[in-house]
Amino acid sequence: MHRLLALLCLVWMAWQPLHAQVVAHILLQDSPLAGFQYHAGKLLWPQMQVGDALTLVREPDNPHDARAVRVEWQGHKIGYVPRRENADVARLLDRGQILTARIVRLAEVRDPWSRVRFEILVPLQP
Repeated sequence: MHRLLALLCLVWMAWQPLHAQVVAHILLQDSPLAGFQYHAGKLLWPQMQVGDALTLVREPDNPHDARAVRVEWQGHKIGYVPRRENADVARLLDRGQILTARIVRLAEVRDPWSRVRFEILVPLQP
């Protein structure tokens, strides 16, 4: 279903004028942050807030996953899009699609997979 939705979005966006202003987004996915415990997230935790923008960075040369997508908060690596959920995101980024991401939940729990949830959005043009 996600792939069909993403494909329909791409087809629709291909026919839209490039100069139009973004007014809406389509939710591509909502995911837990993978690898939070191994990166700067623990140190940055007190500063992070729900709604904060995140940056998605492709890592095609990542030795652990050729579809790896790094997640950054204010220029600091805080984790990755989970491997089981990164194929569509990686493909879209590889094709030059602009994607935005933001924190949707922060939880002070032991399980690092439950600490940060984020969503990835496809900007729509009018």
